[in-house]
Amino acid sequence: MAGNVSLVVTLVGPDRPGVVKAVSTVVAAHGGNWVESRMARLAGQFAGIVHVEVPEEEAGALRGGLESLGLSAVVVETLAHEPVPRVRHHLELLGHDRPGIVRDLSQALAARGINVIELETECISAPWTGEILFKAVAELCFPDGTSLEQVRTDLAGLSQELHLEIDLTPPPEAPEP
Repeated sequence: MAGNVSLVVTLVGPDRPGVVKAVSTVVAAHGGNWVESRMARLAGQFAGIVHVEVPEEEAGALRGGLESLGLSAVVVETLAHEPVPRVRHHLELLGHDRPGIVRDLSQALAARGINVIELETECISAPWTGEILFKAVAELCFPDGTSLEQVRTDLAGLSQELHLEIDLTPPPEAPEP
């Protein structure tokens, strides 16, 4: 008897009420365990990433079941269940929307070897003026030995250059035992 496999499934398709129910029903019908997910409505489309564990013999059929829902599905088998880093820094960015903000921010972070664990972005209306602002919230994992102050200095330069407000906060202190 084969064991379970860990899969990361990316889904995109027309958004409609009940799409998450339909996806979860297909996962359950194939003996799957829903481990974690991120889902959103983007430009009228349902977009989701789901980590599931299913019996090895069901992995292929799961993809077909998801595609039968009218969704594009990309299924990737993962080699190991890697834990999420515990030490995470929080970043918030706000500024006038313009092309290249994510590119420039990610370039500055990558130059220091910083991994972006989570990133959420959106365009919002500024209060009173209605101008379009770009907002980003990210969780970051620094490599060992990376100075928070040096990263703040790097980001301050980017902030000045692009006229952005960037706030980088350290992880909360671990409670004493």
